[in-house]
Amino acid sequence: MTPLLYAEQATLGAVLLEPNQLARLTPWLQPSHFYRPLHQALYGAALKLRDGGHPATSLGSEETVPLSWLSDIVVEADTHVRGLTTSYAHQLVAACPRPGNAAVYGRMVLEGAIRRSVAQHATRLHQAARADALRGTPDESVREVELLSKALKDLARRWGTEVQPVPPSRPPAVVPFSPDEQLLADEELLLGSLTARPAQLGHVVQWLHPADFADAGHEHVYRALGGLHHRGEPVDELTVLWEIQRRGALADRTLDAERVMDICGSSCGGAAEHLGERVVRAAFLRTVATTSRHVHALAEDESLTPGRLVGHALYALEPLHAVYDRLLAAGGDTPASSPTPPVDAARAEVARVRSSTHRPTTAPAPAAGIRLPFPHRAPRRSHP
Repeated sequence: MTPLLYAEQATLGAVLLEPNQLARLTPWLQPSHFYRPLHQALYGAALKLRDGGHPATSLGSEETVPLSWLSDIVVEADTHVRGLTTSYAHQLVAACPRPGNAAVYGRMVLEGAIRRSVAQHATRLHQAARADALRGTPDESVREVELLSKALKDLARRWGTEVQPVPPSRPPAVVPFSPDEQLLADEELLLGSLTARPAQLGHVVQWLHPADFADAGHEHVYRALGGLHHRGEPVDELTVLWEIQRRGALADRTLDAERVMDICGSSCGGAAEHLGERVVRAAFLRTVATTSRHVHALAEDESLTPGRLVGHALYALEPLHAVYDRLLAAGGDTPASSPTPPVDAARAEVARVRSSTHRPTTAPAPAAGIRLPFPHRAPRRSHP
């Protein structure tokens, strides 16, 4: 038997031995927090009898608890579950080391419930991300993130800890991701379209970030396009290739010259905003899936206290804010940031003169604090 089941038995044994212990438990411990349905029924029966004014719940600490308290709980619980006997109730009494420690045992039960709840929400979040990836919409994932966020806040209050994100002491393990062929094709067509019509960069750079690309080579190409656009330099296949070389992507063999030329020449006349929105949507769902796996791993780490588990889980949700905001901007709901000012010719010339290897730009860090749940809205445009 696991330590959690021992704790559940001890909690119920304390309630059977000393009904007045319920007053220390009921403000924060609910029947649903017990793992075994049998234990849920017994605790729920004790609460019902107390609320009904059972004489045993009004006894003083020195008075003897009548046997009717135990038998009445068994009778009431038996209406909700099968297989409950009076002998099992006596086993629960024997399993309680000290009735006065009921609150400590109850917190053990609550700790198990917190881990279970976080793991279940993380599983549903991962399933929603996979389903949304097939449907091409983020709606179910957004709803599940809302539910997980609300659950974490409720669990934090029940445990008595602050509702705030806490960074983990070590970064989560990176889970390999294998993008599907359609997503890679969308990314390549987008990059080809931006190379063929550089004016479109001004419309997408506000909400499309390099990290949104699933393919590392595509990410490098987009960084090069963004760098040329930022400095006001001409954009074509050769200038992009040269920029990529200066950034070191050819030296580390992430890309080769032939592939860069193929990517930049892959335009089919598609609208960059439409393709870019699909890339950001895929990035959001990918982030949701990664976050769900991270949160589930946190829930399985028994070395974490419930307070740190909830804090780490809230911190793991934070990257979703920035991606979702940019997804809304891609759909035209909100601006991602203020418009880029026109490029000053003199400043652009200075940048061209001094330009060398530029440090890759990264997505801005998400704002501190808890912003979930998400707004109840989705990007206006939804493409297959």
